[in-house]
Amino acid sequence: MTEASLTCSGQKRYGDYGFYAPGVMLGLSFAGLGVLVLSILAFTLLQESLLWLGRVIGALLLFAFCGGVLQTTYIFWSLWLGRFRECERLLDLVELQGDELVLDVGCGRGLILNAAARRLTKGKAIGIDIWSQRDQCSNRPEETLRNARREGVETRVEILDGDARQMPFEDQHFEVVTSSLLLHNLHVPEDRRQVLNEIMRVLKPGGRFAILDFQHVKEYATVLKQRGALDVRIIGPHYLIFPGVWIVVGYKSK
Repeated sequence: MTEASLTCSGQKRYGDYGFYAPGVMLGLSFAGLGVLVLSILAFTLLQESLLWLGRVIGALLLFAFCGGVLQTTYIFWSLWLGRFRECERLLDLVELQGDELVLDVGCGRGLILNAAARRLTKGKAIGIDIWSQRDQCSNRPEETLRNARREGVETRVEILDGDARQMPFEDQHFEVVTSSLLLHNLHVPEDRRQVLNEIMRVLKPGGRFAILDFQHVKEYATVLKQRGALDVRIIGPHYLIFPGVWIVVGYKSK
């Protein structure tokens, strides 16, 4: 992902944002290879008396392999182009004016963080992460800063180590908070609730939020409403990212 990718806004992105869930990607690759091998074996190794069965099993496995190839193509398309367009969609929804202090929760290698910084003039984009290698390959603060330099936004970006469940920021500190594909990695509902509570805590009155994910979005919307968020909407699904995602948007009451 080191080559420039074109977003829906026509801008090129020069960062290297890696792969999401590398373990899943590797598992899909091995599964596809295994299905292809089994298909070939079914076609060639069954005895003559069971040739019809071999053909049926082989054809079904080959069909499954072709479906896997299409799915893999979709995944790589979403990594090469789709996620950049979805990132721009998310930022369109929070309507940045250019002078805001923006927080990206679980910033990873900086896809949304840097895209937000590109829209800022006097503002600043701050990213926070625990740098998990399981959920994103080569997820390190050095990579995030390198991507900010590649994108030409290093002076408008700051990154911090920190747990989203207990953010190192004072109350009512940010005008905008974003988060993408983070919360579903927290398998305990109370942990997800705590992150959402923290998002509302650090938002200024009238501050806007946008949370992108493919699971639990109704839960997010409910918790945010309980914390006083207004005009909470679930937008989607959108299929520019594999799998399809929704965006929860709203703002903190003044």
